[in-house]
Amino acid sequence: MRQYIIGNWKMNGTKTDAKQLATTFVKRVSEANRPLPHIVLCPSHPYLMAVAEILKDSPLEVGAQDCHPENKGSFTGDVGAFQLKDIGCQYVLVGHSERRQHHHETNELIRRKLEAAIKEGLRPVLCLGESAEERAQGKTFDTISKQLLAALPSDVMPQDFLIAYEPLWAIGTGLTPTRAEVEETMGFIKHELSTHTTGGALVPILYGGSVTGRNAPAFLSLPHLDGLLVGGASLKVDEFWDIINASVR
Repeated sequence: MRQYIIGNWKMNGTKTDAKQLATTFVKRVSEANRPLPHIVLCPSHPYLMAVAEILKDSPLEVGAQDCHPENKGSFTGDVGAFQLKDIGCQYVLVGHSERRQHHHETNELIRRKLEAAIKEGLRPVLCLGESAEERAQGKTFDTISKQLLAALPSDVMPQDFLIAYEPLWAIGTGLTPTRAEVEETMGFIKHELSTHTTGGALVPILYGGSVTGRNAPAFLSLPHLDGLLVGGASLKVDEFWDIINASVR
């Protein structure tokens, strides 16, 4: 399975910045002399169309950072999965820990978003992860299992979605789990998927949380890891390219 490198630009930059980043990565991919992973760029909503236009004839793909569970209606400020698909998105992040934390998103709401995305032909990236307090209390697996099982539709197929494990305490803090802790958690998630979904072992599972060019090679070499969800480092051309080049398959 080819690995995935997904860049989450969050609420950063200008339209000019977004276009420059996208253009630079398209150029670097065109000049690459080795097989590359799946590369997905997730700009802020206002810049999705501009980035999608730049990426449309390249191997790179575009993703959104969130979607509403309904496709249309009186939902001021929200964006539906149908609209994202309409402008060229192929992926969408669902249940990112910052959405869970700052927007108080529930597992039920996240499930509805995931279902809406799949229905419209997007591949949602379902984000899971525990807080520092939950980790300290030994509740990491319990938290992840609840988030996972509450969000998955009963008829979901492995090709429909991806999983990103991103512990809340590691995002933007510079702290990361050890390789052994990540590998153990990835194995647990794959076991849960295999137990509760058809073909669950085939679902790609990514790690996210303070990913850098320095720690990416160690993470990407883990046997149960299928890629990385990258935050701040994806806004730095050279560092993000180092992360891409660290992919092992």
